[in-house]
Amino acid sequence: MKYPVNRPFNPFRARRSYQVAAAAAVLVAASTAGALLTNPDTPVRQGDTVAAAAEANRSAAASRDLERTAASPASPSAVATTAPATPSASPTATATADPDVTAKPTPPKPPASKVLDIQYQAQTTYYYCGPAATRIALTARDIVRTQDDLAQRLNTTEAGTNSAEDTTRVLNALVGKDFYRTRMISGGSATPAQMDRLQADVVRAVGSGYAVVVNIAGSATDVDGGWHSYPGGHYLTVVGYRDNGRTVKISDPANPAASSYWMTTIDLANWAATRGYSA
Repeated sequence: MKYPVNRPFNPFRARRSYQVAAAAAVLVAASTAGALLTNPDTPVRQGDTVAAAAEANRSAAASRDLERTAASPASPSAVATTAPATPSASPTATATADPDVTAKPTPPKPPASKVLDIQYQAQTTYYYCGPAATRIALTARDIVRTQDDLAQRLNTTEAGTNSAEDTTRVLNALVGKDFYRTRMISGGSATPAQMDRLQADVVRAVGSGYAVVVNIAGSATDVDGGWHSYPGGHYLTVVGYRDNGRTVKISDPANPAASSYWMTTIDLANWAATRGYSA
C-alpha cells in the first residue's frame, strides 16, 4: 500500500495561481468598463500588468468606436439614397419669371392725333407733283432737296412719275433706312381691309415722324366739302391725322391757295384706288 507523499506547501505556486485568476478578472473588467482595475493588495508581475493594460486599452478603443458609430448620422449609402429637399424655385425659374430679364418693352401707344412740321412748296411744273410731294415728305425728317434733284431720282418725265414704287425707293434712299413700304390698291375702289390698312399705315408712319406720299386719280371731297379732281393722276402728301387716323391731313402741292385740307381715310383710300402709296 502506497501512501501519498506529503509535499511541503509552496507559497509561490499558490501565489502564481492566484495571480492568473486575478489577471483574467482584470481583463474581463477592462473589456466591459473600458478601464484597468487592479487590486492593490494582490501582487502582480510586471509582464502581466503590461499585457492587461494593453488589452484594456484595445477594449476601450473598441468601445469608443462603437459609441461614435452609434452617435454618427446615417451611413454614406443611406444619405446618398435620401432625396434632397426640393427648392421652392430653381434659379432658372426665378430668372424666367423676372420681368426685367424676359419681358419685352411695350411700345408706346400712338397719339390719337398728330400733325408733322413740314415745309410746303408747290410743284414748279405741271408734271412735278411726284417730286414736290416727295420733297414735302422729306422735310418732315429735316431733309431738303430740290424738286429737280428729286425728279431725276424719281425718273420723272413730262408724263409724270411712274408709280408709288418710285417714291418708296427714293424716300428710303434719302432717309437712310428701309422704313417705307409700297401699298397698292387694285380695283376701282378700296375694300374695307384696304381702308383699315391705310389708316394703320398713316398712324404708324406719321406717329413715327414720317409723312406718307399717296398716288391718287379721279375726284374726292374733303371734310369741308371742297372738291378736288385730278383725272390724269396726282401725288400728294399726308402730313397728319386725327381721331386715331380716321381723318388725315393732306398737303397738296398742286394748289398753293388750298395747300392743305382734311379728308376721311375712307375717301382717301378710294381716291388711291388703281394706284398706291408709300408709308
